[in-house]
Amino acid sequence: MKRIPTKQEILDWISANPTLTSKRDIAKAFGIKGADRIDLKRILKELEAEGHLEKRKRSYRDPDRLPPVSVLQVKAPNADGDLFARPLEWHGEGVEPIVLIISRASDPALGEGDRILARLTQVHEEDHNYEARLIRRIGANPRRVVGIFRKGAEGGRIVPIDKAGSTEWLVAEGAALGAKDGELVEAEQAGPKNRMGQPRARIVERLGDPSAPKAVSLIAIHQHGIPDDFPDDVIAEADRAKPVGLKGREDLRDIPLLTIDPSDARDHDDACYAHADDDPKNPGGHVIWVAIADVAAYVRPGSALDREARRRGNSTYFPDRVVPMLPDRLSGDLCSLHEGVPRACIAVRMRIDANGNKIDHRFVRGLMRSAASLHYAEVQAAIDGTPNDRTGPLLESVLKPLYAAYGALKTARNERQPLDLDLPERKIVLNDKGEVESVAFRERLDAHRLIEEFMILANVAAAETLIAKRSPLLFRVHEEPAPEKLESLRETAQAAGLNLAKGQVLQTRHLNALLNAAAGTEDAELINLSTLRSMAQAYYSPENFGHFGLALRNYAHFTSPIRRYADLIVHRALISAHGWGKDGLTADEIERLEEIATHISDTERRSMMAERDTTDRYLAAYLSERVGNEFTGRISGIARFGAFVKLDETGADGLVPVRSLGREFFHFDAEAGTLMGADTGLTIAIGQRVTVRLTEATPVTGGLELELLSIEDQAMPRGGGRGRPGRPTRRKAVSTKRKKDKIKRKVERKRRQR
Repeated sequence: MKRIPTKQEILDWISANPTLTSKRDIAKAFGIKGADRIDLKRILKELEAEGHLEKRKRSYRDPDRLPPVSVLQVKAPNADGDLFARPLEWHGEGVEPIVLIISRASDPALGEGDRILARLTQVHEEDHNYEARLIRRIGANPRRVVGIFRKGAEGGRIVPIDKAGSTEWLVAEGAALGAKDGELVEAEQAGPKNRMGQPRARIVERLGDPSAPKAVSLIAIHQHGIPDDFPDDVIAEADRAKPVGLKGREDLRDIPLLTIDPSDARDHDDACYAHADDDPKNPGGHVIWVAIADVAAYVRPGSALDREARRRGNSTYFPDRVVPMLPDRLSGDLCSLHEGVPRACIAVRMRIDANGNKIDHRFVRGLMRSAASLHYAEVQAAIDGTPNDRTGPLLESVLKPLYAAYGALKTARNERQPLDLDLPERKIVLNDKGEVESVAFRERLDAHRLIEEFMILANVAAAETLIAKRSPLLFRVHEEPAPEKLESLRETAQAAGLNLAKGQVLQTRHLNALLNAAAGTEDAELINLSTLRSMAQAYYSPENFGHFGLALRNYAHFTSPIRRYADLIVHRALISAHGWGKDGLTADEIERLEEIATHISDTERRSMMAERDTTDRYLAAYLSERVGNEFTGRISGIARFGAFVKLDETGADGLVPVRSLGREFFHFDAEAGTLMGADTGLTIAIGQRVTVRLTEATPVTGGLELELLSIEDQAMPRGGGRGRPGRPTRRKAVSTKRKKDKIKRKVERKRRQR
């Protein structure tokens, strides 16, 4: 048994290593493993309770020390012109430390009151305790809004397009930038609110007709602050790029690597090839090659391209356009693995056994030539017996070996049991005018799953290689569900007559058992949605906390560097770890990995929200001509102000406002996820089948308003007739006992039916 360190030894370690203060770092520093971690956790809890440590996310720090990266507020310059700052994250009991800002020539000018994010170094000078170097200025940008301009006698007002935004902004006559009535505009806050509490705004950009089809994604781009124009120096740098040659690379041009993508793919950053392993020690095994565009060869650390790519974090995809992470000269040309063209790549050769388990792998920096650029449907059609002119010549030699290797990987996947949700993905089809032509659900083919499994295997290989070489990297992290979300899922399952056992370490196989039990029943969609909602959000981190959803201990994103900055970081780490060149991971990047991880996790969420909002607006536009029609759907969410319904036909989400449910009062039970009528006892709960009428569709916000006609084929009762509108005459609040009894009765009824 390793000796557990004393409290003072732990405090000394944290003081000397302010960036290595997670429980995992501390355990590693003192060689603590296994059950001994329980004692370490107890000591850390005691130190926290005694006020010696403060827990921040997954790490500990001395509250009498500032964190290595901190938010500061700039003070006025002193008589000598030195710039000091006040730490806004000081929680110690002693005298507030003095921070001196060390400016570089490239830093922007800072003024009194500016809030900045800075990297701190502790020093022992007479007039200051810390020195700060600027990372970025924060909080300096004025608040912005995208909305519809309504002209008035003295200027006008802006009506926000955000569904959650209700406050109108006032625009002075000289601040309208010539905007016309009804025009879509972007504005920034100008001065304090007026006496009525309305903010004042200055229009900074006119965006045109909000009803124009192509305005839909433009609204999301501006609303979420997604950079969509490349600076001139970035474009100039991309235009100067030249194709990379064979020097210093392994020649892979004779390997018939294929790209397999959607038919409307805008770039091709991954290619694959497989064949049977001829090693007699690996009977039934396969060799799999995955080659990825070598973006790092063109986007060098510290360059204008690199700074812009990091700022964007990722590409953002809309039905009518893409906002790329890299200029088209790279994303659509030099880095895209076009058919028949030599392209720089980083490739991994992996051997798997007959059961799909990886035996070994090796990475190379190479030059490849894609044998063909195919799309999923034509590859699947070839395997299913109807090859075309492109896939026919490749069927026996390339496509069938790919599917044979995929068959082995499926065996390993079934053993590993990653989370297997069945949630169809919507696809919005636009016509040539940019209008919604149809809304369908994307078909899931084995060709899709084949590429997914190959890419997952390559991502695992990248993480394992860098861990083995002790190289810093960014992991793709997906932590297990929070206990309260898991309990909510368990209650939903019980109400459906299903079971998710307690008292065991949760694994994805337990959730899959629940999903399989629900498959084919009327509750299948509800259980899938509830399971998805119980999941934590994935993020990037320099620390490895594993990937719960994929049931993998080591996982990093390696396969999409054209559209994800995280993958570019992993590529650079591989270059440095293998000594392939001077374009690998730099010391500055290693020092800033946590900051980079946080930033690109944020940009990923920003893109997801923008893409979701755009889909909502397109669906609202599509349904706006069907106001008054009836639709079937399922209750997908409950709030105090109403119930959300997901429509079967399109997957669109609409709101049934509680005010539309009649004169009676509805009691909202957050724990049970229900609305219950005070007079009729009508209970509206997640998962119920409903029929609704579309009463309003607002394309500019993406909002749908619905009228509830029936629940579980039972017409809506007429309630609330005896009291004042909106007030209960007798309130039937759902007690804990009543809720448990109801669940128990439903469970027993379901079991008897089986």
